[in-house]
Amino acid sequence: MSMAVQKASELAWANEEHVIENRALYAQKFEQAREILGNRINTRDPGAGFYLWAKTPVACDTFSRDLFKATGVTVLPGQYLGREVNGVNPGAGFVRMDLVAEPDTCREALERINAFIKR
Repeated sequence: MSMAVQKASELAWANEEHVIENRALYAQKFEQAREILGNRINTRDPGAGFYLWAKTPVACDTFSRDLFKATGVTVLPGQYLGREVNGVNPGAGFVRMDLVAEPDTCREALERINAFIKR
């Protein structure tokens, strides 16, 4: 690793302020998800990370495709992240929602998902 990259890494690792700020932003986005989605779709707060996993009322690939077609919101079918073992894919029936965008963008996407689910 070059000396310039080492020095930049040293500065980045020495500053926790951005970590604290990001944790607060993710907490805000997960709270938005709880407010907007409520009990309409079964979600679990992962406790850490930036993904929200939601149980889908239909096959996860169908849900993802229809959601995108109706709202322009992209979620990832859980079955694409797991593999089948003994006839079971642990990701099937779930979608992963990444809450990495700015809070206002996440709120808009969550509101679109909510409207789609209500249909």
